[in-house]
Amino acid sequence: MEFTEFKIEIYVPEEYIVKLRDELNKVNACRVGDYDNCMSINKTRGYWRPLDGSNPFNGEVGKICEGEECKVEIRCKREYVKDALKVIRKVHPYEEPVINVIPIMNELFE
Repeated sequence: MEFTEFKIEIYVPEEYIVKLRDELNKVNACRVGDYDNCMSINKTRGYWRPLDGSNPFNGEVGKICEGEECKVEIRCKREYVKDALKVIRKVHPYEEPVINVIPIMNELFE
């Protein structure tokens, strides 16, 4: 089965959400039917340890860090996913952003 829609999850600092939303809209990634700017945001707490050779946005190499960030979720049509990923990587401040692309299976049950 070929999936036609995907959920993209992005973990990002809160101050980057508006820019991310605006740029994703330019590539139709936040569009659902006759609506755009469609996204959900949840505050979350994360943990990480930058390893040797990393250049962390936040934290110190070798030390376990923790902090608040937001999980942004969008629903995206297949044809826009690659452009969405390019936008996310361009806007995102992290050296290694966490981005999850998950197939949406709604069409199996319609």
